[in-house]
Amino acid sequence: MSDKSILFQQAAEKIAFDTEHRQKISFNIGKYDQAVVSGKQRYVQLELAKQRAANVKHKTLMQLDKYLVEFETNFIRNGGKVIWARHADEAVRQISAILTKEKVTKVVKSKSMTTEEIGLNEHLEKLHIDAVETDLGEFIVQQAGEKPYHIVTPAMHKSKQDVADLYHLKFNLDEHSTPEEITAYTRKILREEFQSAGAGITGANFILADVGGITLTENEGNAIMSVAYPKIHIAVVGIEKILPSVEDLDLFWPLLATHGTGQHMTVYNSIITGPSANKFGPEQMFVVLLDNGRSDLLSKVKQRSALSCIRCGACLNACPVYKNIGGYTYDTTYSGPIGSVITPHLKSMNDYKHLSFASSLCGQCTEVCPVKIPLHELLLLNRADAVKEGWTLPSERFVMKTATRVLKKRSMLDMTSGSTKNLVLKYFFKKQWGPRRTMPELAKKSFSELWREQNGK
Repeated sequence: MSDKSILFQQAAEKIAFDTEHRQKISFNIGKYDQAVVSGKQRYVQLELAKQRAANVKHKTLMQLDKYLVEFETNFIRNGGKVIWARHADEAVRQISAILTKEKVTKVVKSKSMTTEEIGLNEHLEKLHIDAVETDLGEFIVQQAGEKPYHIVTPAMHKSKQDVADLYHLKFNLDEHSTPEEITAYTRKILREEFQSAGAGITGANFILADVGGITLTENEGNAIMSVAYPKIHIAVVGIEKILPSVEDLDLFWPLLATHGTGQHMTVYNSIITGPSANKFGPEQMFVVLLDNGRSDLLSKVKQRSALSCIRCGACLNACPVYKNIGGYTYDTTYSGPIGSVITPHLKSMNDYKHLSFASSLCGQCTEVCPVKIPLHELLLLNRADAVKEGWTLPSERFVMKTATRVLKKRSMLDMTSGSTKNLVLKYFFKKQWGPRRTMPELAKKSFSELWREQNGK
């Protein structure tokens, strides 16, 4: 058992029985559920839209190299620069080189899971470059010294009073400040940060091959402000985010909005195709195309569909495990079902195989996915890979082989009485069953014994 697995179990044990945490998550996800039900009603044929989106992503992944080269060609033609990063260290090194060359001492960042993935903020801090998160949720968790809790809602684990207490501690605001007052105060701070930053760093929701551009989808305007004010714009985006055409957005933007927040359409949707052609906007624009294990996942024929993910967060909100153990327990950038599927391939199967086993396999994640990723099936495939690659303990393999042998033979099942079997379960398996669960009792007589009694043979 890896250290990561042990820490996961310890964290899960602690948070799952934290009633205050569960109350906050249930409340926030409950609000999301209400909005999504309303948002989905705008679709006459939702399943058809989801299937079309799945088909587009499948087609794109099958020709990923072609579309990425097409994007690069068109983006360079638009005046931008493309950086190919095979892994996180290479991406950080290239970004750091740009900022150092341009003597940048402060960057403003919009919400970006890829920059979290590569640990960009920590590296910039070592270079004495101030990185300011400008998404309200990201800004809150940054002030708290925390990481994003959720793919879409970084501060989902905090109540209104938690945030008010944080702002009282950090900025001496009234401890009874309302959300509106906190938002207005944050807006005032960030306006100054936008104006003084030397560079803006964003992610991208999609990459558009045919026009050589990226898209930003947001509700606050912080991303477009991070692009508009600084003279340098750096977008860090995973290579799987590519779409063949700008015309695909009429399908993907509404699906992302509906499944991400329950909106019909997100407030701000921008297409950026390169540096500004006039005095307004960035003079230089770089797009960092990040691999960081994605090619390895692409090589997995059955699991590559996980790269279709559009980061809407729907599977997290639907997952009973996520609702109980929360986002931080996963100890990964991408949590919930999608994180459990992709993290073992992006990082290490040995260190993160336990995530694929931490699932009820109820299939709700698959049901809500807007691009029809069979998430619960991929979790099973990850489990199989962990066994095939030898990442299970000898004791686990022995127990499974023995159980398989016994369960396949009626004669072995009937060798002992029900009382004896119950004693074995009680003394040898009770610990595995967990301290808060009651070990079930087997019937005194087996099915075959009852059959013989009633049928005489």
